[in-house]
This record gives sequence, C-alpha cells and structure tokens, in this order.
Amino acid sequence: MRGIDEPDEGELTVSAPKKWATGAPAVAHALKYALEQTSPRRTALTLLNVNQTRGFDCPGCAWPAPGPGERHANEYCENGAKHTADEATTRRVTREFFQEHTVAELGRASDYWLNQQGRLTEPMVLREGSEHYEPIGWDAALDLLAGELRDLDHPDEALFYTSGRLANEPAFLLQLFARAFGTNNLPDCSNMCHESSGSALNETLGIGKGSVSLDDLYDADLVFVVGQNPGTNHPRMLSALEETKRRGGQVVAVNPLPEAGLLRFKHPQKVRGIVGRGTDIADQFLQIRPGGDLALFQALNLLLLEAEDKEPGTVLDQEFIDAHTAGFDAFAERTRTLTSWDEVLDATGLTRDEIEQVHARVLRSRGIIVCWAMGLTQHKHGVPTIREIVNFLLLRGNIGRHGAGVCPVRGHSNVQGDRTMGIWERVPQPFLDALEREFRFTPPTAHGLDSVDSIRAMRDGRAKVFVGVAGNFVRATPDSDATERAMRNCRLTVHISTKLNRSHAVCGRTALILPTLGRSDRDVQAGGEQFMTVEDSMSEVHTTRGRLAPASPHLLSEVSIITRLARKVLGPASGIPWEEFEADYDTVRDRISRVVPGFEDFNERVRRPGGFRLPNPVNDKVFRTPSGKAVFSVNDFTALTAPEGHLVLQTLRSHDQWNTIPYAMDDRYRGIKGGRRVVLVNPADLDGLGIADGSMVDLVGVWTDGVERRADGFRVVSYPTTTGSAAAYYPETNVLVPLDSVADISNTPTSKGVIVRLEPARAGADRSAV
Repeated sequence: MRGIDEPDEGELTVSAPKKWATGAPAVAHALKYALEQTSPRRTALTLLNVNQTRGFDCPGCAWPAPGPGERHANEYCENGAKHTADEATTRRVTREFFQEHTVAELGRASDYWLNQQGRLTEPMVLREGSEHYEPIGWDAALDLLAGELRDLDHPDEALFYTSGRLANEPAFLLQLFARAFGTNNLPDCSNMCHESSGSALNETLGIGKGSVSLDDLYDADLVFVVGQNPGTNHPRMLSALEETKRRGGQVVAVNPLPEAGLLRFKHPQKVRGIVGRGTDIADQFLQIRPGGDLALFQALNLLLLEAEDKEPGTVLDQEFIDAHTAGFDAFAERTRTLTSWDEVLDATGLTRDEIEQVHARVLRSRGIIVCWAMGLTQHKHGVPTIREIVNFLLLRGNIGRHGAGVCPVRGHSNVQGDRTMGIWERVPQPFLDALEREFRFTPPTAHGLDSVDSIRAMRDGRAKVFVGVAGNFVRATPDSDATERAMRNCRLTVHISTKLNRSHAVCGRTALILPTLGRSDRDVQAGGEQFMTVEDSMSEVHTTRGRLAPASPHLLSEVSIITRLARKVLGPASGIPWEEFEADYDTVRDRISRVVPGFEDFNERVRRPGGFRLPNPVNDKVFRTPSGKAVFSVNDFTALTAPEGHLVLQTLRSHDQWNTIPYAMDDRYRGIKGGRRVVLVNPADLDGLGIADGSMVDLVGVWTDGVERRADGFRVVSYPTTTGSAAAYYPETNVLVPLDSVADISNTPTSKGVIVRLEPARAGADRSAV
C-alpha cells in the first residue's frame, strides 16, 4: 500500500471498454478483494449469510432479493461481495493511528487510502486547537455532544444527517429524538439522489415510491432502463432483466454512455454465464444526450396521441384515463403544440427513426415499466422529466396493473426505509400527528433543512452542530470547497461511522468520531441478541442480523448511541422510554407499528421468512392526490446545451466504487486501470476542441455566480460518449457542481448537467484535497 499521499495517477492505463459484464472475472475480482481484507473463513461466513432470510442485508444497493424459496445460496453480486468484505475487514484504526497522523495529513489522503485503513475501534475527539484526534470515553463523548446541543439558542441550529446505511429502527429513533428535541432538520442522502423522484411521484401518483415488484419486472412486455448503469450500481438488477428477457420481454436502454451491463450479461451463477455467451440485455440502445430524456418522453407521448388520432380507440386506454386520471385535456393540448421535431432531435441526439422504433415497441407492449436513477433525477428539470414518464405510462394504463408501473431504483440499501421511518425534513402532518398521539409531545411543524440548505445554514452561521449518522457528507455533497468551509464553520461536528472517511478530517472547532456496529456485526443488548429491519427499492421489509463478532469491544450500535444521547439531552421528563428501546428493539418496532402506516403487527410479520411488502395504494388505483386521481402534468420543453467550446459533464461512479469510496483504482468495464482522474470525451468533440487523446487538462466549471470552480489534472480519454458531453468520476468532480445549481422543486444538486470547459493542466497544481 502506498503512503498517505497516494495514489500515483501516473500509472493509469486505458484500454477499450468492455462489451459485456460479470461472468467469471466478477467472481475472481470479488474473491480477491475479500481475501485481501479478511480470512477465507470470515469471507465464507459473511457471503453465505448476506441477503439470506436469517442473515444480514447487503450494505450496498437497495435492489430486492427474490422470495425465500427462490434465493440462490450466493444471493449477492460482485459489488455486494466487495461491500460486505469491506465492512468485515480485519484491518483496524486504533488510537495509535491517530497519534501517528494529524488531521491535516488525513485531509490530504485520498478516499481510497482512508477507507483501506479499516474499521474504527473507539470514540475519538478532536479538541479545539489540537492537531490530533485522541481517545474519549463514551459517556464523556455523549456528554460533550449533549452539552453542545443544550447550549444552542434554538434546536434548529442542529442538523441530523443520515445515509441509507441506517436501518429502520435507529432511523425511527433518530427522527423521534430530533423532533422531541425540537427540530425537523433531518437532511439525508435522498436529498442528493432521488428527491426528484419523490417530488414527481407524490405530485402525480400521491406516493413517492415505485409501484412494481420483481414479479412485475419479470412479466413486463417492455422495460425502459433510463439514466442508470445496473452493471456497476446495482448488478443484481441484471439477473432480473435476464429473467424478463427469458419470459419474452424486451428492454430499451437510454443512457449517454454504452454501459457494458446493458449490452450483455453473463450470469456468474449459471453455466451459460461462465462458458456461454450470456444474455443480450438491451434490444435497443438509445445513446441520448445528458438531460435529453424529457424531450424523448415528450416525443413518445406526442406519437401516442397522433397514433390514437389515426385509429381512435386502439392506442390509448381511454377507460383508464377517464376513470382514474385528471388533467388529460390540458396535457394533450400542450403536447400537440409543444415543440418541433428538430428541437427534439437536437435535445436528444437521436434520430427520428430511433424514436419511431421505440414507439413501435410501445404499441406492441401491453405491460410497460420505466426504471430510472440519477441520470434523470440530478438535472435541473429532473422533476418534469419524471412527471413526463408518468404521463407516458398513464396514456396506456400502465399504472396499477401487473407487469407495469414506475420503478425508481434507489442506490443505497435502506434509503427508502429511512424516509418511511420519518427521516424527512418535510414529513407530512399526519406522521407528526401520529408521533404526538404515541409519545405525548408536540413535534415541530415548520419544515426543516435538506442537505443543500444545511450547507447554506452552516456557511451562514445558522447551524452550529452537525451530527452525521453513517455516510460521508463532505464527499457526497456538491461544491466541495463551499461544503468544507461550511463544515469548518460549525462549533461541533460529529460522525457516527464504521470506517474512516474524509468527513472526519473536515472538522468544526471540535469534532467527534463515534464508532458503530456494521450490518455484519452481532448486536447484543440487555434483552439479548437483536435484529433490525430494512426496506428495499420495491417496498419489501425484512430483517437483517449480523453474524460476526464486533470489530472492537468499544463499539456501540446506532440504537445505543441515539438512545443514550436522547437520555442525556432530554432527561426523564420526556417520558419516552429510551432505555427500554436500547435493551430490546422489539419495543421500538411496537411503536413503529402504531405510528407508521403499513407496519401493523410489525414484530410478527417481519419474523416471517422474507418479511412483508408494504401496501402501495397506486396498485389498487387509489391516488392520494388532491383530486383523488393520477395527475397528467404539463411540462415545458427543456434542453440542456453547452456554449461553444464547452461540454456538459456528468459525474458518475467507477465500477470498483460504492458511493463516495473507491475499493480499487480501476474501472474494469470502461477500460480504466490505475487511476481515477480521467475525463471521458467523444473523439469528435476532442477534434473540435483541438485536444489530444491522453493529454492532461483541468476541468473548469461555468456558473452564473462568477466563481471559478476547478478540478485539476485530469487525463483525457477518447470514449464513445454522446457528442457535446463528457463524464468523470465523483467525488473528485463534486467540486464543479455549484451549491446553487439544483433541480427545480426537489433542490437536488445537478450533478449530471455541469457545464465545463477543458483547459491545459496547470503545472504543479495541488489536487490532493479533491
């Protein structure tokens, strides 16, 4: 392993991108990483328990597992195996490590190096004016945090951030504590990822979740996979799409990059995936320009309306539209006059023939599902784009029936469950009313701060204490320089974490690191061994039970940390039985069952193999909108264009990466090895810009505030992206995403639509921090 200032990007090599994903190489890479982190026995113990009914939920993506009788003994993907091994590592970060390294040194380290140091082992404090973290006991650490919270002028000066790694029980307790304390400041990772999905779906369908199950996906006639890369971000989705194909369904992939997993999939648990050719996934690949998805679905909707005009009663589901929708006439009138085909083709980068081919597939399909991820949500017009997808599905009655519906694919294991449990700065009033009935206090009703607004509040001195429960806030958020300045403006920053990350090196005047159990760790409390629960992307709620001895005897569960903090801050006068909750998580679930709709008899139902699925009223054609019907929306045509000499940059993950943390310096499917500071650009654009393949450039962001945002020292890679666009890895390029460049309505950062220019690299530029 290199020193703290690694990696050496000079070792970077580039080869042709792959034409297929997974197969035997995925197995080999997963096992190699696991055995580097821990022993063969520990590897076997974890992998045989991950995603099993009596095991633990993969700490990776939120893709659902098949039913209990349908699961493979190895119900995980390459990346899931790596996530599991990364948490189960036998490497440890001890007090001696913090004595050896100053906070400034840790701030110069790469995300990769920090993660590779291993699991945190005891609480640490960075006192004001000190250069080193030092050990602190649990009582003293929680007393310090409780004292800072009590000394605030108002509870709204505190922020309680969560990532999707948090399970349901601690998520419910965190929001309960925050609201009993007096604030709705509960920003979370969904604010930066799928908030646009929730905003659009709540408005049009009355619930901010997807409507489909795995069985729906298997039986769909046509599945759109839009703005996502399943082969890297949720590889088990490829198994589901393979089953769709086996049953006769078709797949249309819509993406700016030709991702290997959407071209061909070799299932590593089947003979044909090891020695055979595998399965072609996409029947049609639309290589769209970033942000062009809105124009695409508007064009498809226009074609459907025109087809109905030619053959009335044969194309649209008029019975469904009349009985279950509102706003059709205004939508249809606007769609017919919205734009010209020249504008559509320019916005999408597609030909009319390509769009007509998709239209023909739609006409031949009864059941259609549209899946999407951040390629849609992280645009300024992300919410209108998803609303237009809902319009598309409503036209032919593809909502509320088998084999059809909406499928936002969440990228983190319990991000949907956290929202269900009340981790939301704008939680609906009925949820607050249920809390008040159950716990006999009046929760605050004023909306709290989301992630972007939390950064602004810290920057402006309106928020003074930051508590992060899981995640890596500093590296997950936009405008890295502005975020780091904001964090350093706090009186106290606290991170409840399993492993070291850059957020621990970007500190307020005082900082705490509170180490916690991982998903794979056994959790034993006064009431015996405990389990927790999670909710996947398709609303399935199931148990998760760790099997490994904790990484250190000094770790506490997130439930323990939250309940002990609540007792210190609120005292016995709150009347909430925090000590009882810590001792026995069944008591938490009892309260959830009386507060959160759909969780009735929670303890009994979740103990059934595979758990249970939450009801979705949409599937009963019940729409909790003001009209009581699904809503056709009117969305203005929008196209994302870059000025002459500039490109539209999208940030993305490498294959060997989970969220902000790379597990290796490679991106196998895209042909990148030994480095991450690359920018992928279409060869025609390189010719037009006069930039040579392999040259070194700086990426300079263009935004209306006049601030120069620069990411230095990137190697140009000629790559088959769409013309006019470029792609580079985050979090290295988060520095280019302006804090104020956000999606309309959802306030999600526009990480898939950053306008940049490429300049020759500055000699000797310091790029260690970003």
